[in-house]
Amino acid sequence: MNHDPSPSAPPRPTRGIVLICLAVLAIAAAAYVIRRPLMMSAPVCLAGRWHGCYDTFNGVVLMTLVTLPWAVLVAWALARRRRAAGAASAWRTSLAEVGMVHGTVPFVWLTMMPGAAPGLVPGRLSLVPLRDLVVMGPLGIVGNLLVFASLAFFAPMRFAALASVPRILALGAGCSVLVETAQYVLRLDRVSSVDDVLVNAAGAVLAGLASRRWWRTRAGATPIRPRPTPAPVG
Repeated sequence: MNHDPSPSAPPRPTRGIVLICLAVLAIAAAAYVIRRPLMMSAPVCLAGRWHGCYDTFNGVVLMTLVTLPWAVLVAWALARRRRAAGAASAWRTSLAEVGMVHGTVPFVWLTMMPGAAPGLVPGRLSLVPLRDLVVMGPLGIVGNLLVFASLAFFAPMRFAALASVPRILALGAGCSVLVETAQYVLRLDRVSSVDDVLVNAAGAVLAGLASRRWWRTRAGATPIRPRPTPAPVG
């Protein structure tokens, strides 16, 4: 008979470190693929100029990657503070808070960038579903899927009230409606489309499902209170 102990699953800190390393490698690979467009904006961004850096796609992506180590440092500081206070799931909560902000703000910034004639043309609406998908193209569809992906990925891990697929769908659709309404009201020379809302909401649901194993564990971690035993009669 074989009395060797069965191999156990790696401890949670090890799995967390592996996931972080895989995420860093994925970001590094993506940065290597798009390194040439990013380097075109690097001199302008390093010079601290607004025009040519923060109002361009390449500049925003570059600054997002540059500030990534600072975001990791903030998450580490928050987790260390929570662990010192004895809080449970310190790393998960801290990463969720930082990830929601760092992964969502750049995409919303890109979405709110004005067109060629902001303030000069009236707002434009496209309320026919699925009509603009052909115009978006593959790159546009992928970009719209990622707008609220980080928010939907991390928000259920941070807020137990959002730990369900319908609520994640409502979160993605609601945030997208707010962005499209702001584009129309501010007259940014962009088309406020119902297809953007649909694709953004779909991306939010997919991202929420990708992190389901973590927020389901958090949502089901509430202890069950024992029922009081009735006192004996007599």
